[in-house]
Parts: sequence; structure tokens; C-alpha cells
Amino acid sequence: MRIRSLLAKASEEGRETLLYTESKEILELWGIPVSRGHVAKNPEEASQAARSVGYPVVMKVLSPDVLHKTDAGAVFPNLRDKRDVIAAYESIERNVKKSIPDARVLGVVVEEMCKGIEVIVGVAKDPQFGHTLLFGMGGTFVELLKEVSFRLIPVESVDVREMMEEVKGSALLKGYRGLKGNSESLKDLLVKVSGLVVKYPEIVEMDMNPVFNSPTGSVVADVRVRIEKK
Repeated sequence: MRIRSLLAKASEEGRETLLYTESKEILELWGIPVSRGHVAKNPEEASQAARSVGYPVVMKVLSPDVLHKTDAGAVFPNLRDKRDVIAAYESIERNVKKSIPDARVLGVVVEEMCKGIEVIVGVAKDPQFGHTLLFGMGGTFVELLKEVSFRLIPVESVDVREMMEEVKGSALLKGYRGLKGNSESLKDLLVKVSGLVVKYPEIVEMDMNPVFNSPTGSVVADVRVRIEKK
């Protein structure tokens, strides 16, 4: 299976953290919606990718050595035309070179700008209890509410419903001042994440932040996957 080969490739290359594009592909193969995007290796390719995806777009560095893209100045959101895209590409190259001089830059990822209520979904492996699933509100709400809920994996629909009810901010999903989400799609996503880790227990950490939830469903806009060190 393609997921197994992606995990094995990273392990064989001595990488604990998968490339961003590899992480997204694994989610997509498992039936978890992810933001649409393309990899570009120069400014002109980035411009073509943006036209294909449709403005506005967000651009992120693709590198095995840049784990915290925002801290490295390597994420540029809400780009609205070709001039913005070219400037962002050049800024990403410059900022990464300055902050992590030896980083291997494989290009940039040009993605659609997603909309909706931001939530966080995560997985961690505890040495004693095993894999746990995390859910909480994202974006500005994560700092405001500081609420997250945990469950041991595997989980079922009843478990994720309880998780969501424990996070007060999830009431936004039912509708508030123009904001409205889709609770069922989020429950489905959480159950699928649990199933993915059960099938591939070598995954020891997943950080999906943000996940955008709207009336049309849930979309993972950023993800990081870490596997066991061999």
C-alpha cells in the first residue's frame, strides 16, 4: 500500500519527520480531506500553481529541515496575484537561508486559502498508555479558550462526540454570529485519524493545525507526521 511505502521511505532515509507533502498524501489516501495545492521549484512555477489552485493562495516552504515554517518566516498567506506570489517565493528563500542556513529547500507548496472555524487535531504516543487523540479549538480560539480534550486510541463515534462536547468552544460549530460548522464531518475525521494510527502504529505524532470546519465539511490545511526512530 502506498501509505506503507511512504512511511518506509522516510524510515530508510533516517527521517523521523515526514515531508509536508508526504504527510498530506497519507491523509488523502486514508480518506481525510486536505487543502488543494502544488509544489513549485521556481517563481514562475509558483505563479502557474497559483493560477491552477485559484487566488487567494498560501505559500509554504517544502524542506525536511524546516519543521516550524512560521518561525522561519516561510509561510505567506492570502496572496492575491502573481506579484504577491513571486515576492513571497523570494522571501521564503531569503528567510530560510537566514534562519536555517544549511536547510535543504525542495521548493514551495502553493495551496488554496481555506475558510471556516479553525480546530486542532493531534496524535501523540505516551510511553505508558500508548496513542492518544487530541481535539481543541484552533486559531485565535486556542489561546483564548486553552481547552483541549484527549482520548486513548482507538476511538469510536461516541468517544469523539464526548470529546467535542468537553471543549466549550466547539459550540461554535452549531452556529454563532455568522460562524457555522459541520460537526458530523469533524467526527468522521477524528475517527479516521484514530483508524490510521491503529493501522500504522509507527506513527508516533501527528499535528493537524489548522483544520478548517465549515458547513461543507472539514479540510486539513497543515499537518506534520512523525514516526518512530529506527
